[in-house]
Amino acid sequence: MWGSGPGVWAFFLVLWMVGNTTASRPCIPKFVGSDAMVCVCNATYCDTVDPVCLLPKGYFLKYETSKAGHRMELTEGTFQLNSTSPGFLGLEYFFNASERYQYIKGFGGSHTDAAAINILSLSVAAQNQLLRCYFADTGIEYNLLRMPIGSCDFSTRPYVYDDIAYDFDLKYFSLAEEDIKFRIPVLHRILAIAERPISIVASPWTAPAWLKSNDQIKGKGRLKGKAGDPFHKTWANYFIRFLDEYAYYNVTFWAVTAQNEPACSLFAMKDFPTINYSPEEQRDFVMLDLGPALASSNHKDVLLIIHDDLRSNLPKWAKVVLGNSSAAKYVSGIGVHWYLDKVFPAECTLGATHRLFPDYFLLYTEACNGYETWAAKVDLGSWGRGVRYSKNIIDTLQNFVVGWIDWNLALDMKGGPNWVKNFVDSPIIVDATKDEFYKQPMFYHLAHFSKFIPEGSVRVGLTSNSWLGCRLHTVGFLRPDGAAVVVALNNCFYDVPFSITDGPVGVLEDVARSYSIQTYLWKRA
Repeated sequence: MWGSGPGVWAFFLVLWMVGNTTASRPCIPKFVGSDAMVCVCNATYCDTVDPVCLLPKGYFLKYETSKAGHRMELTEGTFQLNSTSPGFLGLEYFFNASERYQYIKGFGGSHTDAAAINILSLSVAAQNQLLRCYFADTGIEYNLLRMPIGSCDFSTRPYVYDDIAYDFDLKYFSLAEEDIKFRIPVLHRILAIAERPISIVASPWTAPAWLKSNDQIKGKGRLKGKAGDPFHKTWANYFIRFLDEYAYYNVTFWAVTAQNEPACSLFAMKDFPTINYSPEEQRDFVMLDLGPALASSNHKDVLLIIHDDLRSNLPKWAKVVLGNSSAAKYVSGIGVHWYLDKVFPAECTLGATHRLFPDYFLLYTEACNGYETWAAKVDLGSWGRGVRYSKNIIDTLQNFVVGWIDWNLALDMKGGPNWVKNFVDSPIIVDATKDEFYKQPMFYHLAHFSKFIPEGSVRVGLTSNSWLGCRLHTVGFLRPDGAAVVVALNNCFYDVPFSITDGPVGVLEDVARSYSIQTYLWKRA
């Protein structure tokens, strides 16, 4: 369709978007396939989304992104006072603000070595554009960040902070060049740009070789010895030293996870940096080492998250760790990764875990596309990969998850760098040779949640008694300012008319266009 003249179509699409959106800057599209599109940003230009300004009661805002090319297009509408229009034939949804579930922590991405390297590969002006896209009030306003403790696969080399054998006192502990030159400087800029407070989660991939059973940073291995011994005590104190060193640079953390993918590491590639735990081993490490170390340190307010792995391990993992009161007293939440979610239903894993342990939050801490061995690592402009994000976010939010953290903030055109060649996709892809970056559909699908559902929002009831045709994927919230939010994804090949009834306000009628996602906001008082 676009092959004969994508430049002409792009020009007219920009003109159309300029005339039909109040966003301060529209997307400049680049077509990379018959139905694949990215938005191009560089040192002088990037599309933005104006800060939310709610309309008076009786009116609503609608933001739409679609496979057809809309990107956060803003329109306004009015509620009807009592009921749907005569002859209305569409899905009917009912917004119930009195039916309340979990409070939301937020949304975000991961600040890896690879992300920092790619961001810094751009000119300073382009770097600023990229950071504003994620964190400014004219961007999608992330408030969560995840960072590795030391190296991960998305580094250019394996490294640790203390490689002097049997330095149990950690006298030689020091941050790496990657922290000092890349991650911390970029992080300071993020914190300066962000309008919302940023909560940072830290996760370890591997301990120093001398603490591991395989005597290597790379590859599968457990901690030597058993919980409570010098090896485990030293590893727990390694967390504290990391927090101390970052505090020196005025960076504080909201939470740490006990280990990245402690069970999935059994199936990891040969050189992947990891530590393997059984749930019983993690329980004992938390109970005897890491929990007490945090509690007795200057970082006693840093929350501890267990698991940080596939939801296929739930609720068993939670039963083993949180079923022990001596371990559970140190724990605040359960981290989850999205890989293999299709195989393990949310209700049987997330829902079951919440019912057993309602006082511990569920937080998605990692997700990415392109991880399958058969998949394209970077699939520029893929609408389907954006849909995978939004469907998963809606599904997990409906099952008591409090937040969702994407994987790398930015990767290069190959999906790296990654020293074990475990390349994947990212919402932002950087082409340093052109000093530009590309915002993928994934970025905008994430925006429909992160921009409009701030920390402190609460999920509320949103039900439908209609069974007509295509079902929308929907979820509803009350924001801290009292406004209502509904996100609706239409993954069908045809338009879907629907209504939302909110008793104090009236009835919202609209049409969800084929292959689109929209966010609605309105005042209730």
